[in-house]
Amino acid sequence: MKICISKMTLKDLNIIKDSLFQDFDDFWTYNILKQELENSQNSNSQYFVAKLEKEIIAFVGILTIIDEVNIMNIVVKKNSRRLGIGSLLLEKVIHFSKLQKSKLITLEVNEKNIPAINLYKKYNFKQVGLRKKYYNNTDNAILMSLELN
Repeated sequence: MKICISKMTLKDLNIIKDSLFQDFDDFWTYNILKQELENSQNSNSQYFVAKLEKEIIAFVGILTIIDEVNIMNIVVKKNSRRLGIGSLLLEKVIHFSKLQKSKLITLEVNEKNIPAINLYKKYNFKQVGLRKKYYNNTDNAILMSLELN
């Protein structure tokens, strides 16, 4: 299984536009992602896609603020989960962050998303805080970070 990770383009987003809700998760809308990509030339956000052959099976969005990188989302297609694709995207973010001389990677994750929490722990992310009722005013967000050398 050869997975290629590259910078996300508007063309990539348009390819997955109609399947965002059913194939991925209910997280950010097409319009929000489109705006992020259109503004990425002038901002500090970056998006990367993971493709298996030509099919987009996952993507990650990050925001760089001075010397910190915040992971805004890592999303893997429902039928492609548990194949290590989230790990590949996280490794890409860590590598990219080190190249940018970032000192810290931060993120927030729903406390009920155990697979994601385990993924971050596998890469030595530590829990640093909690946002109560952050998701839909019900679920808490665990704040995690990874210090880079």
